Amino acid sequence: MEFQKTRTLTNRVLLFIKGLAMGGANKIPGVSGGIVAFVTGFYEELIFSLKRINTIAFKLLFNGRFKSFFNYINGKFLLILFSGSLFSYFSVSLILDYFIKSHELYVWSLFFGLIIGSIYYIAKKFKDYNSKCILPIFIGVLFGIFISLLPPAKENSNLWFVFLCGIIGVSGMTLPGLSGSFILILLGNYVLLLVDSVNMLSKIFIAVFSGDFYFIQDQNSLKYLKIIGIFTVGSGFGLVVTSHILGFVLKRWRNIVTAVIIGFISGSLGNVWPWKEKVYKMLNNQFILDSDGNQILKNYKRYLPNLYNQETWVAITFIVFGIISLVIIEFYEKTIKK
Repeated sequence: MEFQKTRTLTNRVLLFIKGLAMGGANKIPGVSGGIVAFVTGFYEELIFSLKRINTIAFKLLFNGRFKSFFNYINGKFLLILFSGSLFSYFSVSLILDYFIKSHELYVWSLFFGLIIGSIYYIAKKFKDYNSKCILPIFIGVLFGIFISLLPPAKENSNLWFVFLCGIIGVSGMTLPGLSGSFILILLGNYVLLLVDSVNMLSKIFIAVFSGDFYFIQDQNSLKYLKIIGIFTVGSGFGLVVTSHILGFVLKRWRNIVTAVIIGFISGSLGNVWPWKEKVYKMLNNQFILDSDGNQILKNYKRYLPNLYNQETWVAITFIVFGIISLVIIEFYEKTIKK
């Protein structure tokens, strides 16, 4: 399998923007960065590049052949893409966090529309519909629904569990439709790993650039640094392992895997259903609080929208906009190919 060896400045900028989109999507519960990769056309190159991190790559690295190592793993592609994703965690994702807090309904509506558009986009590109695809699609739908209905667990900062969260949480990058951040909510560690730890890391970076190294003596800061470090190692390990597994199954059962992905994305639409409210854990008519005094999320209660409410129609407009955005991407892709 061969991919683009040289990239123009425009292609590099576009790839960086795609990395921003993937990083932002990975942080939003219910949305998968893998969908961004699938729809914007770099999913197979991502899997191919991550799959190249193998024994041959490590031999090149340990023998000091750094340029050969970089070229072998398609390093330029990975560097630009993950630079965008990393930058997104400290910029774009913060903007998304703000809008989720201030305009939650509209954000979920936009993502709901984008995912519907993604299903249309992927399904239209999938040409090999036959009787063998019915069961994989059905299994994908059932698994998506099952995941969306699971109740969240309690927060756990044990480093081995954090490492496991890294492996599982990064799955959203390589498995379209499977939201890594939603899985972290189910595991109970979304706030710990993608909010508290990232915010602490941002504060430490700002302090270091200001010449303040207070965190070396601050136990709380060191705790979060340790957590984010282990989570990052787990994520890197998970990326490599899942890419090898996916590379293997895509090579042998591409149609079945694509059918499962279409079904899974369809079944997981409930994750991003815009009209829902949070249900918190209670005991004796009192909210159960975590160690920081925050209410513990139990699940989401979904409901049908009120069509006589103006806010509902604004939300529907965002859904339509999300769907149209994917249609525009398809049109742009056809134009480029011509």
